[in-house]
Amino acid sequence: MLNDSDIQLITNYLKKDDKSLEILVNRYLKPIYGFVYRFTNNLQDTDDITQEVFVKIWKNLKKFDQTKNFKTWLFTIAKNTAIDWLRRHQDILFSELIKTEDGESLEDNIIDDAPLPSEIFEHQHLAQELNSAVHKLPAIYQTVLSLYYQEGFTFQEISEILEKSVNTVKSRHWRAIKALRKEMLI
Repeated sequence: MLNDSDIQLITNYLKKDDKSLEILVNRYLKPIYGFVYRFTNNLQDTDDITQEVFVKIWKNLKKFDQTKNFKTWLFTIAKNTAIDWLRRHQDILFSELIKTEDGESLEDNIIDDAPLPSEIFEHQHLAQELNSAVHKLPAIYQTVLSLYYQEGFTFQEISEILEKSVNTVKSRHWRAIKALRKEMLI
């Protein structure tokens, strides 16, 4: 049951198997929490928004089109819920939505599991430079990089989440990489 596909778990839940919903929630709780945190930079708000996301999923699971990708649908709901929450609860600039207080960057997910001490120093230095460069990018570029490199979404899935064309997403990705190379003089 733990290895069942998302669609199989949804099907089982709709047949009154509550354990399937629990498995589905546990599967996506951490990724959604991390994704929402990048919008809020606040643990209390992240807790509230994440809870709201999963309540929406629970209430609307019967309406989910099982020919679509569940993960994409889930992250789209998370994005929309976070933006709606922020609009209702605080005045902030959109460019501030993706920045993190704890210095989490794309590099955090790339570091080798068993590096040599010299590699550790080099990676830390590069991570700091990359993190600094990423935070200088506009939020629209940071979002695409985060969804692509940290969450593992395809360009098609990102286009569905952001409600932009695939070409727009690819263009933003390309421009972000180009800006990072220029910033880091690669």
